[in-house]
Amino acid sequence: MWHLECTFADELDGLAVPWQGADVPDPTLLVLNEPLAESLRLDPDELRTDAGVAVLSGATAPAGATPVAMAYAGHQFGGYAPLLGDGRALLLGELVDRAGRRVDLHLKGSGPTPFSRGGDGFAVVGPMLREYLIGEAMFALGIPTTRALSVIATGRPVHRDGTEPGAVLARVASSHLRVGTFEFAARRGAVLQPLADYAIARHHPELLERPEQGDGNRYLAFFEAVVEAQASLTAQWMLAGFVHGVMNTDNTTISGETIDYGPCAFLDAYDPAAVFSSIDHSGRYAFGNQPAVLAWNLARFAETLLPLVDPEPDRAITAATEVLAGFRERYELHRARGLAAKLGLPDSADTALVEALPALMAEHRMDWTGTFRALADELRGDPTQLDALIAREHIGPWLGRWRGALAEHGRAAAETAVAMDGVNPIYIPRNHRVDAALRAATDGDLVPFRTLLEAVTHPFERRDEWAEFAAPAPREFGECFRTFCGT
Repeated sequence: MWHLECTFADELDGLAVPWQGADVPDPTLLVLNEPLAESLRLDPDELRTDAGVAVLSGATAPAGATPVAMAYAGHQFGGYAPLLGDGRALLLGELVDRAGRRVDLHLKGSGPTPFSRGGDGFAVVGPMLREYLIGEAMFALGIPTTRALSVIATGRPVHRDGTEPGAVLARVASSHLRVGTFEFAARRGAVLQPLADYAIARHHPELLERPEQGDGNRYLAFFEAVVEAQASLTAQWMLAGFVHGVMNTDNTTISGETIDYGPCAFLDAYDPAAVFSSIDHSGRYAFGNQPAVLAWNLARFAETLLPLVDPEPDRAITAATEVLAGFRERYELHRARGLAAKLGLPDSADTALVEALPALMAEHRMDWTGTFRALADELRGDPTQLDALIAREHIGPWLGRWRGALAEHGRAAAETAVAMDGVNPIYIPRNHRVDAALRAATDGDLVPFRTLLEAVTHPFERRDEWAEFAAPAPREFGECFRTFCGT
């Protein structure tokens, strides 16, 4: 069933260590992503067997597979760590899905590796279910993301602040190549160019098919492609009100997928300064800082590619800097188009009008997700939801300008409301709902988790039984809520 390959370890020397996951005392399948399994040509029924669960828990490697712990470096909160690596994770191998795409199958929480740096290598039920839930919600929203195939409870007690039940997550990604992978390779010299060639072949093969691309131009084009992917991704985070929480370079993918849902959160009240992560004491990764942080991370990526772009350092720096300087423009373009669409307006809409809404929302602590659905209801003649968010005296002038812009662009109210509903979700993983579901799951009750998962994976589909999932948290919850990395 598995048909696993490992081109990453086979083709690149010194970037992985063969390793085996820890024994699992009492494995229990908590959740299985059947549609994802089927897209990977895996049989869900076989995955549910003892043999399938043993593989998904890391206790057993599939026949012919050689799991590896991947090596990488990284800048964490701005400080460079020359060796990080998979301290509690294993790359089981690669699968080719039904669309012909090569993807990684990776375990998280499968036990200590040579990169564990003193950690126990294990994970616990709550954070692993969190990654499953948030990843599937992001996928349903159309945001590029890694996804979870399964979560297995191990039966092993894991000691954190107290004792919690252990778990292993099986994660699927276009690849686990990160900026940190290149930072590690750049300091080892010989493997850098093979790594870049591997990444290009895997993520941007079109660059290999252009005869005008010499080596230097190819690597510069590769950098530009990653800049574009990350600019688009960051804009989508901002449009969804998503706060990643730990945007280290080892959590910045070359593919442009979101990875690592440790201390992440979603905004309730719109606040550019929002920070949820318990370890982000300075607010480095605050919601509004995310575009600047991504640009900083991409600068670290550019530094690794300089020898490939041009052997003459000054020319390489000039060329890479020019590409990097375009990140902000690319990001702003993606965000502006997305924000206009959320308001039912065309790309050519008045920027001042569009940007005036987030300013109002910040001033009056309006709910980010709920506001856009309330505006669509406003167009249908139902002011109830909007009136609950802000007084008419504060938003009335802006509403008049917005309606005028819609009329100017020939946008009828009813059709515009329908279009807005198609891009503005009703349900997101609200922090208080996620927190409650994970607490229940840790205590053995998966019903709240499964109910919430069903809602957030159908984010645009209104159902009466899900009404509670559309409501923002009580204000006092948002003011004290903190997220944790889940290590």
